Amino acid sequence: MSAIAIMPPFELLAEYERLSLAHVAGMPEQIEAEGLWRGIGFRIGARLLVSSISEVNELLTPPALTPVPGTRGWLLGVANVRGNLIPVVDLGGFLFGERVLLTDQSRVLLVRQQGGSVGLLVDEVLGQRNLTLDQRAGAEGEADERLQRFVEENVTVAEQRLGVFSMTRLARAPDFQQAAV
Repeated sequence: MSAIAIMPPFELLAEYERLSLAHVAGMPEQIEAEGLWRGIGFRIGARLLVSSISEVNELLTPPALTPVPGTRGWLLGVANVRGNLIPVVDLGGFLFGERVLLTDQSRVLLVRQQGGSVGLLVDEVLGQRNLTLDQRAGAEGEADERLQRFVEENVTVAEQRLGVFSMTRLARAPDFQQAAV
């Protein structure tokens, strides 16, 4: 019999936790490491983007929407999120003029902006992405003119090219703020 099998239940659980944490990539001390940038990855069409984790407040399954007459096509409507009316924008429609198709992977990124929050419909959320100083040092500029004002740089992580997307710049863009026709 091993030493683990004769431990009291609480100590056994604590030992299992210690053993499992010893094999986890991205331990808490790495996550808080100096120079490590944390973001939320998402996909719009074929483009992979990542925004600072501090800019995305919540991830939602697409909620029921009430259309708002007299608005641009990319403003899908408003949703009631825990008693707050939140405008929901089709981010693909706003950026590329191509609507995001609703699937089981579609999500809404809840982003705070001046005057309240806004929901951004994306094709898929890829989860947390961590960028090191070395990865960011090798970053490239953005070639797509539609994204240049929002994408600060493009980095390669695990053979994926990610555009670092600024939600702050998006929220401040005059054409984003002007949803009325």
